[in-house]
Amino acid sequence: MKILFIFGTRPEAIKMAPVIKKFEKHNEFEVKVCVTAQHREMLDQVLNFFDIKPDYDLNIMKPNQTLYNITASIIKELEKVIKIEKPSLIFIQGDTTTAFVGALAGYYAKAKIAHIEAGLRSYNKYSPFPEEMNRVLIGHLADYHFAPTKKAKENLYKENIKKNVYVVGNTVIDALFLGLEIIKKEGEQKYYEYFNFIDFSKKIILVTGHRRESFGEPFKNICYAIKEIAENYDDVEIVYPVHLNPNVRKPVYKILKSNKRIHLIKPLSYPYFIWLMNKSYLVLTDSGGIQEEAPALGKPVLVMREITERTEGIKAGTAKLVGTDKEKIIKEVSVLLTNEVEYNNMAKAINPYGDGKASNRIRDIIKEVL
Repeated sequence: MKILFIFGTRPEAIKMAPVIKKFEKHNEFEVKVCVTAQHREMLDQVLNFFDIKPDYDLNIMKPNQTLYNITASIIKELEKVIKIEKPSLIFIQGDTTTAFVGALAGYYAKAKIAHIEAGLRSYNKYSPFPEEMNRVLIGHLADYHFAPTKKAKENLYKENIKKNVYVVGNTVIDALFLGLEIIKKEGEQKYYEYFNFIDFSKKIILVTGHRRESFGEPFKNICYAIKEIAENYDDVEIVYPVHLNPNVRKPVYKILKSNKRIHLIKPLSYPYFIWLMNKSYLVLTDSGGIQEEAPALGKPVLVMREITERTEGIKAGTAKLVGTDKEKIIKEVSVLLTNEVEYNNMAKAINPYGDGKASNRIRDIIKEVL
């Protein structure tokens, strides 16, 4: 049985890696990997870390590429790959343009499509943009739907997607545990040396922020909140791997660069990021996957977005939605820094996104149904 995995960004690679590894271990599957390289450098770091060697690299990334460019480039190249391989099943993951176009190309070829991380919804087609509609459209193209949570399954049912829907957990947790296991085997000394500018005796706040819907005043509000937190708490160090987008870098460096306990660093490769997350006290983020990963390590998450499609974490208490309001961000961070009971309520809440065994479940289901 030939299975083709299609992905193109760092988050996709992370969440695909443990699934690919599970399928490669069994002789009944012939595994082929196609990367679009919608992200280039960040994708390559993950491939190297998990020792995944693509059979096809479309290398579509270009400077200042638009969604139109990305979509057109991927679908033309995928047509060639699918015609050569004629896969029994195509795996795509998540909500990127690569995932949507991968599902569309598979549909055009009348190939079976399996969607990992199916069913997440914000119910606002412009937030996150374009990810929300990518995921909705994939849901109506796919044949097998691997939902991370019961809520995600319910979302699919509401759209009359009821056939071959399975709740398996999120593979990002599998990848996290696998990654930390690899790091432990390699040894942690190089990680301590890399982050030698951090005082690990203090409470480390890890920040990620890059969403395009926050560009402008909302992003400035986030930065001013971070600045005030650093000024108010001497026992805190803030580490912010800054996204390469100029709309992020300009306000971040203008507002935050002068504080010695705010460390603005270049984007981290996956192993360095998860190592640092594991050492952190709490996480401030507008990212998606981190809302699932950090709770698996007992780290409270404050989500700097007005809406999240990952509502299960909010309901479970592992994450809290704080938006881009400066005062609300400061208030909620302050609570976690000063109130041990509130901190433990979040840190010890049960992570709704899985137990690290999603990849096993996906492989076993595919073996059974195909």
